[in-house]
Amino acid sequence: MFLVQLLSRHAYVQKILAVDSIIRGISKSVRHGQAVCLRSFFSQSANHSARKLVLGIETSCDDTGAAVLDDSGNILGEALHSQVEVHLKSGGIVPPMAQELHKENIEKIVKEALDTSGISPNDLSAIATTVKPGLPLSLGVGLEYSLRLVKQYKKPFIPIHHMEAHALTVRLTNQVEFPFLVLLISGGHCILAVAQGVSDFLVLGQSLDIAPGDMLDKVARRLSLTKHPDCCSITGGKAIEYLAQKGNRLNCNIKPLMKRHVNCNFSFSGFQTNVTKLIMQKEMEEGLQEGQLLSSAADIAAAVQHAVALHIARRTHRAILFCIKSGILSPTNATLVVSGGVASNQYIRRALQSVTDATDFALLCPPPRLCTDNGVMIAWNGVERLRAGLGVLHNIESFRYEGKAPLGIDISAEVGKAAIKIPQLDMTF
Repeated sequence: MFLVQLLSRHAYVQKILAVDSIIRGISKSVRHGQAVCLRSFFSQSANHSARKLVLGIETSCDDTGAAVLDDSGNILGEALHSQVEVHLKSGGIVPPMAQELHKENIEKIVKEALDTSGISPNDLSAIATTVKPGLPLSLGVGLEYSLRLVKQYKKPFIPIHHMEAHALTVRLTNQVEFPFLVLLISGGHCILAVAQGVSDFLVLGQSLDIAPGDMLDKVARRLSLTKHPDCCSITGGKAIEYLAQKGNRLNCNIKPLMKRHVNCNFSFSGFQTNVTKLIMQKEMEEGLQEGQLLSSAADIAAAVQHAVALHIARRTHRAILFCIKSGILSPTNATLVVSGGVASNQYIRRALQSVTDATDFALLCPPPRLCTDNGVMIAWNGVERLRAGLGVLHNIESFRYEGKAPLGIDISAEVGKAAIKIPQLDMTF
């Protein structure tokens, strides 16, 4: 008996006994006809201290988000506060107002995520926070609060690039290996890049001016869609998508975007100007003043959405052909990932599906709730960086946020020089 007690104190034997206990538990469950999830069983049996736990905090724009994830990708707790209703009334995002709302809600949101997870801040392995790019006033709130937590609980800090987080979210929900092509489309960005690894991106093209989400919001405001009975409580881009289903795009003549430019860059500013001129023309025809609802609003929405989807699809098609021709992607890595707020637009997804069908690529999108800004994607990016040992800071005496920040290495000039022509695709759906 003394010998058994002595050996049981040995760490190695303790591990054997623990594994034996788990195996016996699994066997017992199987004998009783119970379904057993090995991942869940082992994660529940393991001590919290054996897992890496990351708190993610997001305040890059107008959503205050927080989440706790473990290194297996389990979402242990999350919380989100949206400012949509407030900004709808003001006709767009007002940075000082967004900043105040973040200040009012960040502590409550972080506490809710932690409480739901059952994790104490003392047990966290690191705190990950969006620090670039975004609205400076909003980024400042998240960074200041996070650094207070980091100092209070003496935890490592992981600064997160917002667009990198969007790009890697798919690896939380799907088994996607590097490299893969990613299209990031949102209210603030439009980027085509090859994700070669965590924090390793080749940018093939990006918006030269404004982002598609921003443009769609502005068109919705110019059409006064907040006065439309079916669109008064939804954001601009979603209002355009909803109304477009009831319209006929062929009733409006809108020129395609950048058709002669054989690269993967995007441009939406000139297009927005042309749409504004079209709206003014329609107002004159209907004898309406600016601010009054056009009877042709649905047709305009349908034409705008189709032109944007076509522009994005063509650029993405060229990016795929460039990656194949240059050998950046092989048939085993033939995957297009689409993420960001505008990725939730189903019409744009169908246009991209036409591209991937024609090129034998797989099209993957995170769930809609993870396409928009949230704390889960930030925590997951923190997990990815923690695993890779990249950007984990233990000294944060002087750290600043960045309103604008590039993603990876820009090789868009090489794409332009390749001058790849794309075949005509059937975009009638």
